Order: sequence, then C-alpha cells, then structure tokens
Amino acid sequence: MNTDLKGKSVIVLASSKGLGKAAAKLYVEEGAQVLLSSRSESELENAALEIEEETGTKPAHVVCDIRNADEIKKLVETATALHGGVDVLVNNAGGPPAGGFDAFGDEEWQGAFELNLLSFVRAIRAVLPSMRERGAGRIVNIASSSIKEPVEGLILSNTFRTAIVGMSKTLAKELGGENILINTVGPGRIATDRVEALDHIRAAKLGLSYDEAKEQLMDAIPMGRYGTPEEFARTIVFLGSFANTYVTGQSIVVDGGATKAY
Repeated sequence: MNTDLKGKSVIVLASSKGLGKAAAKLYVEEGAQVLLSSRSESELENAALEIEEETGTKPAHVVCDIRNADEIKKLVETATALHGGVDVLVNNAGGPPAGGFDAFGDEEWQGAFELNLLSFVRAIRAVLPSMRERGAGRIVNIASSSIKEPVEGLILSNTFRTAIVGMSKTLAKELGGENILINTVGPGRIATDRVEALDHIRAAKLGLSYDEAKEQLMDAIPMGRYGTPEEFARTIVFLGSFANTYVTGQSIVVDGGATKAY
C-alpha cells in the first residue's frame, strides 16, 4: 500500500519513547519528514539516534511541554521552518495519575485537563492554518481503550480521553469538506513503560506479584498477550496518512479484542 507520506511533514507529540516513538519511527520509514517532541532534550536525542540506527534517517526534534501554549506554537513554527508546513499531526500525551474519584482535588483535575485534552485542542488549533493552506491534513489522537470502556482506577484518564472523542467527532464534521481527516485511536494493553507502571500498581493493590497480575490481564485478552508499540503504530500511521482518504470521526481501539464494548 502506498501511504503517500514521502516528503510529508509530520509532528508527533510525546514521541521520545513508547507509542509516540514507535509511530514516529514508522513515519520515518514511510519517507515522511518527522519532528519529534517531548519535555526532555536528552530523551529526544536518544530517540532520534535510535530511529536513525534503525531507519538510516535521523528525525528532527524540539523540546516541547505540551501543557504550555507558547511551546506548542513554537513546535509548529519549527515544523514550518524545517519542512514548509504541517501535513500530519499525531496528538499524544502521557497518562494522568491513577486513582479513584476521592483521590483527587481541583489541582489534579486541572492538570489532567491541561495535559490530556487542552494540549490536543491547542495543537490542532496551531496546525489547522497550515493544513488548510495545503488543502489537506490528517490528525490522529492517541487516547486509551477507555474511550470504549472505562478502566478501573483511572478516573482522570477515563474522563478526558472520552472528551477527546467528542471533540474529534465534532471536528470531523467541521473539517471533512476541507479534506482534513481526524480520528482517535485507543491502545489497550500495549507493552510500554506506562502500562508496566500501572500493572505494578494493580499488583500491589491485589497483593499479587507483578507476574501473577500480568498473567491475569493477559488471560482476559483473546489474543493472549500484550500488543507491541510497533503493532499499535501501524494503525496510527495508516489513519494519519494519505492512503486514508475516507475514514474520519472514528474511534478505534487496538487491544487484541479485550474491550467488551462495541
């Protein structure tokens, strides 16, 4: 399949590790001009070097705290200066703290809002002028499997990841006539540092070893295993490519069949 990404300008948020880095690497393999971003210069440089070792191309990178509106603006300005504009935006952010309703006050709710929803809003707002000028664009929001089924003990994530879906569905209708497509993809249990940390929390809560707790979770997945970041990235890159010409406003979960909701 021709993804029609060669030479296209792609921004991937939170891409120094995990799902973001896997998506960025696959975009590089498809010939895109990729701009990595995260809060850590050292982690970005390491990610860029790793991608270069595996693909032969070193992507550009810029430090960006996605909770800061000015830094998001600078990120898009950098992509424009380096690559002439923006064709594809992959929104991504680390997860908020785990816990139930009684665990959090206003500060934590505000922090999760700024990290997991407002950052996406700001990034979309920043790239739309370029996409409109170019006559097309693709936006993919990385969320969570909680967009289909709430995850126990993750009330902050459940709330704001679901809000992303509402925003995306609305924008799909507003932007479809301009050939700007937007979709949301939720990872299930993908083997990342974030998932490992959550598994350790769950194991401690249940009084199990990490391996015992993980075995329970894998038993609940029809495919019997966790997914890999690379498997997840393939969905991101298809939806955020120009091989995708008619899928917009959708919410897709990549979870090995674990989610019971439709």
